Amino acid sequence: MRIAILGAGMVGRTMAIDLCKKYDVTSFDVSTTSLALLNAKESSIKTITTDLTNYSGYGKLLAGFDFVITAVPGFMGYKTLEAVIKAKKNVADISFFPENSLDLDALAKENNVTAIVDCGVAPGMSNYVLGYHNEEMKITSFECMVGGLPINRVKPFEYKAPFSPIDVIEEYTRPARLMENGQIVTKPALSEPELIDFPQVGTLESFNTDGLRSILFTMGHIPNMKEKTLRYPGHIDLIKAMIKGGFFDTRKISFKGMEISPLEFSSAILMDQWRSKPDELEFTLMNIKVTGLQNDNPITFTYDLFDTSDTVTQTSSMSRTTGFTCNASLHLIMNNLFNEKGVFPPELVGRHENCFNFIMQYLKDRNVIYNVTKEVNH
Repeated sequence: MRIAILGAGMVGRTMAIDLCKKYDVTSFDVSTTSLALLNAKESSIKTITTDLTNYSGYGKLLAGFDFVITAVPGFMGYKTLEAVIKAKKNVADISFFPENSLDLDALAKENNVTAIVDCGVAPGMSNYVLGYHNEEMKITSFECMVGGLPINRVKPFEYKAPFSPIDVIEEYTRPARLMENGQIVTKPALSEPELIDFPQVGTLESFNTDGLRSILFTMGHIPNMKEKTLRYPGHIDLIKAMIKGGFFDTRKISFKGMEISPLEFSSAILMDQWRSKPDELEFTLMNIKVTGLQNDNPITFTYDLFDTSDTVTQTSSMSRTTGFTCNASLHLIMNNLFNEKGVFPPELVGRHENCFNFIMQYLKDRNVIYNVTKEVNH
């Protein structure tokens, strides 16, 4: 079984190392540095340096591969997935692009392709949970809070990014869509801040981000849904100051005879500030609440995740929790547990109990543990 992984960033490398234990894995990236880091950890993985924005070459690039994972930056994710589908390859995707992935559904059906998209932590596991419970209860409310943070807090950012900084900045600038009383409402990113105490790490601040994505449409019958991002207190004010200062503007400005985008420049600067070093420990924290009626009884299911870096393998928590969920999703296709054709966000896959249980077990086997509690509301 030959698997192609497009993108060898932190998460892409983690997925490759996990999969190469059983399969023939090849990683593709334009960065020789990223590929060298991967080979330093696992020499059995084949690496190919290539420009993945050459979408017309995907047919030749992916010839001979059985399955594909796309883990490219979000700004190129849609075109990458489109090219993979045109190459007629079944695929799991974690590029989290801003475009609507369901726009590629007809193309996937036409090419007899199964594509599971947004299959990371959130979106990803949160969607699987929602899809699973939507089959067994009438859901009235869905709430998700999630964040990945360094254990060692270093000013001013107190943050490290497992993804490309430009993708993180997108979370801070793109308006957040929520479902309130059956209507989609749009609010500014970083809005409605709350301070919330967590027993594992103390107080964090939460704020609105545009994380609901596909479930606004696939689960539009649920009247109330929201997702909030978690950071250390003070992060919102810092990011707002950078936004007001124009550091994240996309319109190019003229500087000493050159045209430059403030966003691209800021992303390049923050790459060094936000990059996790191999020995830096971090954690992923997620809290999901699904509330509604089950057998006419008011009930709430709560999923709690608190995961830390693997110090033995020097693997970050966010890359484990994200990458292993994507790998589990690919296994659903590989093992023929899910074989419908088209583009599927995880909530449309998690509605199948065997698929949901497989995902949970795959993660548990890799020590990514979701603690589930059930509370009957009186």
